[in-house]
Amino acid sequence: MRAVIWVAISVLGATAFGVLTLARGETISAAWLLTAAVCTYVVAYRFYSKFLATRVFGLDPRRATPAERFNNGHDFVPTNKWVLFGHHFAAIAGAGPLVGPVLAAQFGFLPGTLWLIIGVVLGGAVQDFTILFCSLRRDGKSLGQMAKEEVSKVTGVTAMIAVLAIMIILLAVLALIVVNALRASPWGLFTIACTIPIALLMGWWMKRWRPGKVGEASIVGALLLLIALVGGGSVASHPTLAAAFTQSGASLTWMMIAYGFIASVLPVWMLLCPRDYLSTFLKITTVLVLAVAILIILPPLRMPALTPFATAGEGPVFAGKLFPFAFITIACGAISGFHSLVASGTTPKMITRETDARMIGYGGMIMESFVGVMAMIAACTLDPGVYFAMNTTPTALAGASQVLTQAGFVVTPEYMQALATQMGEQTLIARTGGAPSLAVGMAHIFSGLTSALGGKTLTALWYHFAIMFEALFILTTIDTGTRVGRFMLQEIVGHVWPRFGQTSWYPSVLLASGTVCAAWGYFLYQGIIDPLGGINSLWPLFGISNQLLAAVALCVATTILIKMQRQRYLWVTLGPLAWLIVVTMTAGYQKVFSTDPKLGFLAHAATLATSADPSAGRLIFNDRLNAVVALFFMAVVAMLVFTSAREWWLVLSRRKPAVVHEAPFQQSDLVAGD
Repeated sequence: MRAVIWVAISVLGATAFGVLTLARGETISAAWLLTAAVCTYVVAYRFYSKFLATRVFGLDPRRATPAERFNNGHDFVPTNKWVLFGHHFAAIAGAGPLVGPVLAAQFGFLPGTLWLIIGVVLGGAVQDFTILFCSLRRDGKSLGQMAKEEVSKVTGVTAMIAVLAIMIILLAVLALIVVNALRASPWGLFTIACTIPIALLMGWWMKRWRPGKVGEASIVGALLLLIALVGGGSVASHPTLAAAFTQSGASLTWMMIAYGFIASVLPVWMLLCPRDYLSTFLKITTVLVLAVAILIILPPLRMPALTPFATAGEGPVFAGKLFPFAFITIACGAISGFHSLVASGTTPKMITRETDARMIGYGGMIMESFVGVMAMIAACTLDPGVYFAMNTTPTALAGASQVLTQAGFVVTPEYMQALATQMGEQTLIARTGGAPSLAVGMAHIFSGLTSALGGKTLTALWYHFAIMFEALFILTTIDTGTRVGRFMLQEIVGHVWPRFGQTSWYPSVLLASGTVCAAWGYFLYQGIIDPLGGINSLWPLFGISNQLLAAVALCVATTILIKMQRQRYLWVTLGPLAWLIVVTMTAGYQKVFSTDPKLGFLAHAATLATSADPSAGRLIFNDRLNAVVALFFMAVVAMLVFTSAREWWLVLSRRKPAVVHEAPFQQSDLVAGD
């Protein structure tokens, strides 16, 4: 019977893929896209992740984890697997799965959907699971430290510095998205502010007042979160309270920096883990309700499977052809290097049993891909004319007007104004970045659900709820990212000052956390006060640096598998690694050397050389800076790939012994149910 069920699920998924890929011209329901994704996820988790856990890694529940062996009540804390799943998912699921698919929808619904589903099953979830396993077996060490030990010292130290630099850029970009979302949303700011005391209450409940009573704390936290959500709407409509929770970008920046520092230095069980767990309630519940709404109202996919911009490379949302830029734009949800930092940062220091790594590592990434598919559906159920009007600047829209008109992707200004009024906004034209159009798509689907159930549409309410939901989604990566950055800095400085490398030494904790917060906070603040400065100047590197980081992680993972004598399973990591190298190096080369000013940094700088624009000098500097930083990241990855390949050849040819830097086996003292 089980075999029949799994065959039925597989056939249903294959049928859904067939409908999506073979349909030409007719309207397709978004339910087919949802069905294809869910069936693939279920089959992949049941069979492929089990194969990885048992055959490739050999997870052993009897083996004591770093959380048990180094339990210090601060960073190393054995944690309930459901709470830790919530933390891990909240930490990895930031802006990427929400914004990336929305932007990549300019190529049509099919390329992004296939990459989200196939990429996560064979690449993203494999990377997260593998790095989490490797870190578990190495006392919770970071990706950079593992590169230093397993590949080579020089390459490893260089990679550690490059990874930390990438981390600072990623944190600043994510923080900028949160600030931009919250400075116009008193509802969002109030609800997010409430999650902090609620999380503190849950942390004390599970650790001190009622140890191990996760269910009780979850119920209390969920109820308080629901009250905060409803209260946020009342705050937004109250003139005095709304003004108090409507803060400037600069004020929100200082709040973000302060929160990142506090969350990084407090014991992980007190604020970071319960807050992420709490956020996961809202994240997963919202996404599941969105999926149910899609199955009930069956919205059509208005965006075609492929648009003219897939091959033309002149898309108004962003420049570049489908290959390689669809695979750079959609990072989180398919494969993301940032995840490897979390999987070798906070999470391995809290896993109670090795076998929990399957659900947390592979399952957490599957859930993030599901979020990305929901974002793709929300964007592609919009009228294409609305989508391009929202995600394109007036200049880019005018440049692509002929192609848009020929494809039928046009919309009147009157319609856009009526849509803005419906959403409670002054305008929706040129609301670039992906987040507003995602909110409009979610509002349409939720409004359709409430209308189908006999209630009011409440479109404006759902729109502002979606904006708050996006900000909450992204904020949870800031606290964990800051803590991971602190671990990385402690490891780097620990090579010259061993005491500083002790994660439990509080002076080191305070100094490293303050340094990391100051680094990303500086770029964030400069980006807020100067449209051409700070993180704004490094924004174009976000996608490429993230995917280059994933290539670093897969290099390290492949090296470890070889040293574990798992040569016959090399295809598990080598396949996605080869694909990523081709994609990222192609994208990096085009971003630096392309002669198209819309795409290449140097070409764009050359067009500004004779410009009378007073900002031309700053823009030229930004372009050249981006080119230099991109080339540096590419050179580090190329060096790591070369030295890793050399290490593989030496070990496989038996010219060098396969030395595994695993911690020795220690029997776990925990009993079932702990």
